[in-house]
Amino acid sequence: MADLNPFRLWRGLLALPNESRPKTIAIAFLVSAICAVLVTGATVMLRPIQAQNRSVEQQARLEALLAEIPGLTQILAQSDDMTLSTVVVDLLRAEAAQDITPETLPAALADTASWTQLSPQQDIANLGSRANLKQIYLLRGPDEQVKVVILPVSGTGYGGPIEAMVAVADNMNTVAGLTVLSHGETPGLGARITEPAWRQQFSGKRIADDTGAVRLTVARGGGSSEFEVDAITGATRTSTAMAKMLQFWLGPQGYGPLLQAIRRGEF
Repeated sequence: MADLNPFRLWRGLLALPNESRPKTIAIAFLVSAICAVLVTGATVMLRPIQAQNRSVEQQARLEALLAEIPGLTQILAQSDDMTLSTVVVDLLRAEAAQDITPETLPAALADTASWTQLSPQQDIANLGSRANLKQIYLLRGPDEQVKVVILPVSGTGYGGPIEAMVAVADNMNTVAGLTVLSHGETPGLGARITEPAWRQQFSGKRIADDTGAVRLTVARGGGSSEFEVDAITGATRTSTAMAKMLQFWLGPQGYGPLLQAIRRGEF
């Protein structure tokens, strides 16, 4: 009958020659298992810290975005009754999501039913699929009316995924500000989408025309209309990707119906 005493097995393994194949395989397996346990443990232990750091960074980005909106700093300084709140919205219904909070949102998005596959014609931002649940931010005035709505947007640029936030003014048809959270664009070219001088061109630009068609775009050689922003010289593909991303999210497949609901006073 085989001896299964772990101590004897371990001593027997160590007694094998170093060039022994069974010993090499066993030691490699043990080292891999120990490393996997350590990495998993570190990931679990650090997850709350990482989540807290992301939350702090997100708050800092929001404050920076609000500070860049023309005239808003003065409004905030004059009134202590402006409040910034967050809500998870259901894009399929253009309303606040039922029983979903920012804390439970990641778990809800783990369900494939919470995503919508996009056709090539719809997917101008190169997303593949769109989350039906999104966390947005509402800045309300003393009268509880929404003054600014801040929307997370994403797409695919020349160098990979782009994550950003766009602020929309109270008429729900004018860009109030834009900030880029992350990107993989080329330094000195596409990476200039993070520069304030380029981002701030979006402030005051109209989103859609009188028919409701989203017209916000970038233009080579200078944006001359109320819908256009200058493209970045030498980074046409990145500029176009930013425009397509905003067109998608501010249009009917993204936040368009939600913006209409906010305009009607449903939030």
